Amino acid sequence: MFDTAVTVVGNVLTAPEWRRTTVTGTFVVSFKIASTSRRYDRERGVWVDGDHLRVRVVCWKRLGENVSMSLQLGDPVIVHGRLYTRDWTDDQGGRRTSYELDAVAVGHDLSRGVDKFARRRPAGSTDMVNDEAAAANIGGEPTEPMDDPGRPDDLPLDHELFDEFDPAVADASRIDARQVDASPAVGEDALAGAGR
Repeated sequence: MFDTAVTVVGNVLTAPEWRRTTVTGTFVVSFKIASTSRRYDRERGVWVDGDHLRVRVVCWKRLGENVSMSLQLGDPVIVHGRLYTRDWTDDQGGRRTSYELDAVAVGHDLSRGVDKFARRRPAGSTDMVNDEAAAANIGGEPTEPMDDPGRPDDLPLDHELFDEFDPAVADASRIDARQVDASPAVGEDALAGAGR
């Protein structure tokens, strides 16, 4: 079977909802996302809404926990996962179809605002080769270091934008660059277990 991997950019249409499967008792979080195209109407000289897509997003296990603590109604998000249809029969006997996106990754759309990340305490990790040659290339192209351009002048201070994180759940401490270089990175083996 071939999976159809898609990335949807849109807004959270319904608040994340906790559910449990009746057969295995696995916890899952779901929400709906709406993605609407925009086009310029030359006759009226304004931007108007075009076609739209509404899809139910399903987040299993740890991803579901993180989504339930991070997303709220209306948030601009980017969701990547496997798209499929689910066919079912309603109470009146009519055939119905719904679209579901089995999420692999969910995040806020930073082209439309700012966010603050808190790393969850890891369950385990794997090693990855790290050398200067690999660090200097991004996307197969050579790069060179540059100075941080700094905080934009129009951006409010952190304490005005974000609430404090609960230290029992999330580690919001700043990461020292020396710790990142010395610590093992998360590899593909660890990421493979992030799904169902």
